[in-house]
Amino acid sequence: MATFTERMGPVLLLWLAVCLSGSWAVDKGNFKTCDQSAFCKRQRAMKPGESPYRALLETMELTNTRLTLQLINDNNKVRLLLELYRLQGNITRVKINELKPLKPRYEVPDVLIREPPTEPLSLLSQDENGVVLSLGAESQRVIVSARPFRLDIVEGRDVLMSLNSRGLLSFEHLRMRKDTFSYKVTSTVASVWDNIKRVFSSQADPEAENKEGTDPANPAETVKEEEEKVEDGMWEETFKSHTDSKPSGPSAISLDFSLPGVEHVYGIPEHADTLKLKTTDSGDPYRLYNLDVFQYELYNPMALYGAVPVMLAHNTQRTMGIFWLNAAETWVDISSNTAGKTVFGKMLDYVQGSSETPQTDVRWISESGIIDVFLMLGPTPRDVFSQYASLTGTQAFPPLASLGYHQCRWNYNDQEDVRSVDAGFDEHDIPYDFIWLDIEHTDGKRYFTWDPHKFASPKEMLQGLLDKKRKMVAIVDPHIKVDTNYKIHNEIRSRGFYVKNKDGGDYEGWCWPGNAGYPDFTRPDMRAWWASQFGYDQYEGAMENLYTWNDMNEPSVFNGPEVTMHKDAMHESWEHREVHNLYGLYVHRATAEGLTERSGGVERPFVLTRAFFAGSQRYGAVWTGDNAAEWDHLKISIPMCLSLGLVGISFCGADVGGFFKSPSTELLVRWYQTGAYQPFFRAHAHLDTPRREPWLFGPENTALMREAIRQRYTFLPYWYQLFYLAYHTGEPVMRPLWVEYPQDPATFALDDEYLLGRDLLVHPVTEEGARGVTAYLPGKHEVWFDIHTFQKHNGGQNLYIPVTMSSIPVFQRGGSIIPRKLRVRRSSTCMEHDPYTLYVALDNQRTAEGELYIDDGHTFNYEKKELIHRKFSFANGVLSSVDLEPNAQFTTKSWVERIIILGASKPSMVTLKTADGENQLEFDFDASMSVLTIRKPGMNVGADWTVTLQ
Repeated sequence: MATFTERMGPVLLLWLAVCLSGSWAVDKGNFKTCDQSAFCKRQRAMKPGESPYRALLETMELTNTRLTLQLINDNNKVRLLLELYRLQGNITRVKINELKPLKPRYEVPDVLIREPPTEPLSLLSQDENGVVLSLGAESQRVIVSARPFRLDIVEGRDVLMSLNSRGLLSFEHLRMRKDTFSYKVTSTVASVWDNIKRVFSSQADPEAENKEGTDPANPAETVKEEEEKVEDGMWEETFKSHTDSKPSGPSAISLDFSLPGVEHVYGIPEHADTLKLKTTDSGDPYRLYNLDVFQYELYNPMALYGAVPVMLAHNTQRTMGIFWLNAAETWVDISSNTAGKTVFGKMLDYVQGSSETPQTDVRWISESGIIDVFLMLGPTPRDVFSQYASLTGTQAFPPLASLGYHQCRWNYNDQEDVRSVDAGFDEHDIPYDFIWLDIEHTDGKRYFTWDPHKFASPKEMLQGLLDKKRKMVAIVDPHIKVDTNYKIHNEIRSRGFYVKNKDGGDYEGWCWPGNAGYPDFTRPDMRAWWASQFGYDQYEGAMENLYTWNDMNEPSVFNGPEVTMHKDAMHESWEHREVHNLYGLYVHRATAEGLTERSGGVERPFVLTRAFFAGSQRYGAVWTGDNAAEWDHLKISIPMCLSLGLVGISFCGADVGGFFKSPSTELLVRWYQTGAYQPFFRAHAHLDTPRREPWLFGPENTALMREAIRQRYTFLPYWYQLFYLAYHTGEPVMRPLWVEYPQDPATFALDDEYLLGRDLLVHPVTEEGARGVTAYLPGKHEVWFDIHTFQKHNGGQNLYIPVTMSSIPVFQRGGSIIPRKLRVRRSSTCMEHDPYTLYVALDNQRTAEGELYIDDGHTFNYEKKELIHRKFSFANGVLSSVDLEPNAQFTTKSWVERIIILGASKPSMVTLKTADGENQLEFDFDASMSVLTIRKPGMNVGADWTVTLQ
């Protein structure tokens, strides 16, 4: 270690100094453009045209569950195997692989929650031009055209989606390098010998190359050598000072999708960009490659910390999705087009082309792996959410306390600092649930440890928080300090659990501890061991109110290419290039499993991750990374979290106040007001910034931030209900307006306002010095109520709202009932048995409905039906509560202390009927606002009852 410090210390210190200065923006030169990524440049050089691939219809096999068909590239005679499945729930799966690859190609494991169940495919017709298959419902068909190969999904006479319609299917087959014997051998002797044997075995049949119909046992038999061009970057690639040895050579894949009638596409997070994805014709494609990007720029397609290869397409008739299951570096090109009239073969029988029809063309390009794509055919937004959830699972149901407010910075200095900050919240009457510790709490950046001087008594600190019903999060990153006096390092090394370099040694790189190793989380045995380290018998000082945060898990390697791991590092038999975007998901998963196992499977975990992939929603929360204290970063938090919600990750938030730099007081207040209405609500700040606890900016601003946080706590019952719904259905908690108003084009590109569930519309103030905002209230026949003033507004209009520094424009939809808790205490747990106020917002038909979900807030006992789930309905002057889970067993001490009905008429009498009898209730009526307040009804919120207005 001394040698490393002497040799590398000055360089690392310079790097850290740059980071800590907070004066730099992102250095784009550290990250590749498409032109600097050899496979992207090669693939993008292909232009639309007639595909070299054709389908060999004579090879078609159709069983009850799948169709298989060989494709041949007429340029090089390499054959591919197409598999097509009709899945339950209106999903079509298309897989394309080499028919007989030189060695297995990587197929992504552990993302799908199960092998998707299939439904029967049936053959409708077949001729020399192609085949037509039935997809069952709604006259949906798959048309496979043979020459060139093309796949169309149609419904009636409408083309829903076309694959390879622009001829951009590309599949770089695995091959031996031509100059194998002169090339510096980096593979094992055994693999080289295998390749040599393949060469000579192919020469045993001198006629093999001339037999077009020969079964291609391997590419050496079938590839036309004269057609193969060796381009820069195919067998070795250098970026800056880093060389990627590429022992398997070129292996990129690509496929284009055309979406007739579609002008709006969304998803493929994570990017700091608008909700509606932009065309990429004049710049780089959107990149999906998990990276630690220092002070990221806004409104560009650069890769960030996470990657979810899911895109949604929407128009007034239909919503669809494309899930590209590939964990390698991926680029996505988007272009606008006009659907042409030209169709192939049997298409003329089914399709009417129109040159006036708008069309979006999308092309996916990945460095390696196979093509494995799920076409989610909707037709509604909720259908697509359900379809994707059926594949990758739903949002983990979080502990209730994690929906409260989180206080964090890099770093709270010591136990006394934690105690002081905790007391400050009480002194200023501000609720919070979690206080966080960053990397400085450890003993020399050794995770699972505590600084022996600053945090000498962690259990005493945790017990002090527990006494106030509060909790703590401590960071555990996946880079492990190389130190023979560190138990975690020694165990990982002795068990052989580190990722290996291309030469077989433990892969090491720089990160916060200095020289670090990187555990191979792709290994189930490594994940199981990691999970065990969170046990109370292993993690010294841990208690039940200590939770975890995984940062830097892209993985971040300060001295690696693009600040990440070398692609030719090895995860057992697979190169890192194959699994890169999965690494963060595996870290998140192992940590969440550890927190669950430490309680014997009783307690729900809470784990925050920075890196993520498809399926990460099953393990906890994410945040938008190292943002900055700038107004544009506040604005971009909305589309960034909306995009994540659309692809299943509902538990999203941004660092309140901005991580880098120091916010103005106005910006900080506005950020609290925005964050209070986003799913994950945490303030965080860089080590080099001034302290910014909410009481440090004068009494007036403290009051504004306190009010925003208190509003969050009053809505916790609604947040909890939304997360329960997300857990069951996959529907996003925070959602774009078009999800609920799919036929209203005015909503399709909105990303400065959003819905929480169906019933709350939020338009945060995100402009400096704003004196007003204009919010679009959707629904021509609907009404919306300002939650603060109860003012009623008609839907289907742009409403100008004057604002002051205390304003948070939020509206409740007419026709909804939202339960709230107005007695705000120091933490959510302290409010467990407090009473509810029901806000009943009537629609134009004077009806409303809503739900309330209650359980113990922290265990998995809801899976055993230990819960309360009620439905509230108002119609014909009667408000009723009925049980949605009559077989459930749970009780609550909470009662209804108030009912507020918006848009009401004055009754002559109000009566309550319960199992104990009937009695009259007190009420007030504000005629100027048509607001009826029913006071002290007093019934248990978990009981059956009716309130009648007469």
